[in-house]
Amino acid sequence: LGASAWGIKKYFFAPPALPAVITAEVSVQDMEDTVLASGTIQAATEVKVGAQASGQIKRLYVDVGDTVKKGQLVAEIDSTTQNNSLHNAEANVALYESQLRAKQATLNQATLAFKRQKELLDQDAGSRAAYEDAEATMLTAKAAIGEIEAQIKQAHIAVDTAKTNLGYTKIVAPIDGVVIAVLAEEGRTVNASQSAPTIIKINKLDTVEIKAQISEADVVRVKPGLPVYFTIMGEPDKRYDATLKQIEPAPDSEQTDSTSTSSSSSTSTSSSSSSSTTSAIYYNGLFQVPNPDGKLRVDMTAQVIIVLNKADHALVIPATALGEKGKDGRYTVRVLEGEEGKAQRLVARKVRVGLNNRVQAQVLEGLKEGDKVVVGEASGGSSSSSSSRRGGPPMF
Repeated sequence: LGASAWGIKKYFFAPPALPAVITAEVSVQDMEDTVLASGTIQAATEVKVGAQASGQIKRLYVDVGDTVKKGQLVAEIDSTTQNNSLHNAEANVALYESQLRAKQATLNQATLAFKRQKELLDQDAGSRAAYEDAEATMLTAKAAIGEIEAQIKQAHIAVDTAKTNLGYTKIVAPIDGVVIAVLAEEGRTVNASQSAPTIIKINKLDTVEIKAQISEADVVRVKPGLPVYFTIMGEPDKRYDATLKQIEPAPDSEQTDSTSTSSSSSTSTSSSSSSSTTSAIYYNGLFQVPNPDGKLRVDMTAQVIIVLNKADHALVIPATALGEKGKDGRYTVRVLEGEEGKAQRLVARKVRVGLNNRVQAQVLEGLKEGDKVVVGEASGGSSSSSSSRRGGPPMF
C-alpha cells in the first residue's frame, strides 16, 4: 500500500518539470568598464647625439647598452684642423695688437706735432697750412687706431669661435641615459657643414612612455586623466599602473583590411560577389611610468587597459542574464527559486542596473547575493550532459 501511494503521488500529483536552464549565482565582485588597447613602450626621452665638427672620428668611448652620464665623453673627432684654426686666430690677435701699438706711437707723434703747430700759430710764428696738416695727420692716426681696435675685437671673436669648434671635436652625452645605437665607427669621416651627422642615440629609460593605439570606436569615451594599467608578455601577472596623459588629435597610422565575399542567388545560373574595404583607424593615447629596474625596454608590446568606470564590492551578474529593458529603465531577469532537489520555480524580477561592461552588470536593487539568475536555455538531452558540454554551471 505504501509503495502504491508513493507511485500515485509521484506520477499523478508531481508538479510539472521545469525547463532545463543554465544559471549563474549573484556574487559580490569588483568590476570595471574598460577599453582594451595595444601599446608600444618607448623611451620618455631620446636624444640623437651628432657631430658639429667635420673630421675623422678618432675615438669612440661607448658601445650599445652602456650607461652614460650627462657631460661624459662619448666620442672624439680629429682636432688638427680646429687646432690650426685656433692658432691662426690667436696669431691674428697678436698681429693686430702689435699694429695697435705702432698706430698709438704714430698718434702720439702726430699729437705732439699738432701741439707745436698750434703754439706757433697762436704766436703768429707759423702758417695755418702747417697747422691744418698737423691736425689732419693727428685725426688720421686716431681713426687708424679705431680701425685696429675693431679688427682686434673681430680677432678675439674668431678665437672664441675657434675654441668652440675645437670643443665640438669632443662629443659629450647631453643627458643621463643608455646608449641604444652607435651609428658610426672609428675612422669614419663626418661632414657637419650642412647637417649634424648622428653618432649615437641615447635613451633615458628611468621613465618610459607607452603609446597605446585606441580605436576610433572607443576613443570618444576616453579622456586624459583616466586610470590606466598594462602588462607585458614577459610578466603577464605584473600590473603597471599609470594615468592617461594625452590623446593625440590625429591618427598615427591607418590599417586597411580588404575582404571579398561572394553570395549566390536562388538559381544555379547566377551568382554575385562583392568586395568591401574597411579602414581601421587608431589614435595614440600616451602615458608614462617609472622604470627604475630597467625591465621595461624599448619596443616591448604592452596590453593596455583604460578604466572608464569601476565599482568595488558590487553585486554582479552576467550581462547575458538581462532581459528586456522597460520604460522605467529596469531590466527583467529570470530567477530560479527554491532549493535544489525540491520544488523549484522560475520567477521574473525587475532589477535596476548600474555599471554594465557588456560582460557583467552591476545590480543596484532587485537581487541579493546567492540568487540564481538564468543566463541561457540548455540544449536537448539530460541536464547533466548539457552542462558538461557547455562547461558552465549546473542546469535545472
